[in-house]
Amino acid sequence: MQKTALVVGATGLVGNELVTLLLTESKYEKVKVLTRRTLPLTHPKLEQFVVDFDQLASYQDEMQVEDVYCCLGTTIKKAGTQEAFKKVDFTYPVELAKLTREKGAQKFFIITAMGATKDTKVFYSRVKGEVEEDVKKLGFPSLHIFRPSLLLGERKEFRFGEKIGVLLSPLFSFLLVGSLKKFKPIHARDVAKAMYQASLTAQHGQFIHENDEIHQMSQKL
Repeated sequence: MQKTALVVGATGLVGNELVTLLLTESKYEKVKVLTRRTLPLTHPKLEQFVVDFDQLASYQDEMQVEDVYCCLGTTIKKAGTQEAFKKVDFTYPVELAKLTREKGAQKFFIITAMGATKDTKVFYSRVKGEVEEDVKKLGFPSLHIFRPSLLLGERKEFRFGEKIGVLLSPLFSFLLVGSLKKFKPIHARDVAKAMYQASLTAQHGQFIHENDEIHQMSQKL
């Protein structure tokens, strides 16, 4: 039986790659997207909904799906304040998870970050760890958490720190072997492939996919 997928954060680096991938695969007969602005994309399987993320509960009718892909994320610089950052990277994902679980979603896929843990003083990593912990409590039959390293790809907005990392990564990636392999930058397209690959498994449980495993999973498609 073909299923329906929901992608949230589709205008981002990974989310955009993921939507493109899901539309080309036969697993889903419908791909729903909740977004702040319409994607410049049309496809018979694609349904787009422009939403107010502060009012997510108003869109529950669109959340009756089997698989949910949460690709929401920002930076403190773009958000402006720690409070605004936490709203995007914690409040919205947790609310999305609660609402879709109530509607019967079976699989939830979320991107956090390498080093995510609630037990740290580093604000960014702590928020990522906190969102993982809260989503774990919701009882999804299958929960997949992805912790990528530096993401490669063409962003619509300029991020100086990431741009420097992208420029330097070819010089240093060959050094990242063995125990250092987990730090190797990864293309957003490969994260999207790994997320889809995880959706093909019938295993139930909670799974954390670190950066090196994400690399491996992406090679299976």
